[in-house]
Amino acid sequence: MAVKIRLKRMGKKRNPYYRIVVANATSPRDGRFIEEIGSYDPNQNPSTFSVNEEAAKKWLNNGAQPTEIVQKIFNLAGITK
Repeated sequence: MAVKIRLKRMGKKRNPYYRIVVANATSPRDGRFIEEIGSYDPNQNPSTFSVNEEAAKKWLNNGAQPTEIVQKIFNLAGITK
């Protein structure tokens, strides 16, 4: 089972915010997920995010692959493998 760390879209039309979730690679973007580990709001100036560092490191060590955007957020937060 391939596991990805990716964004789940929430919010109203034209006013999105995202949750950072750990999900099976075959599940839909806004479908089932294993664990929620943070949030990201691109509507703020500057964009705001919060990440549970312990959970993110645990999933990265277990082999979960982050998407490009999530990897950028992790780099800003100082989270590496």
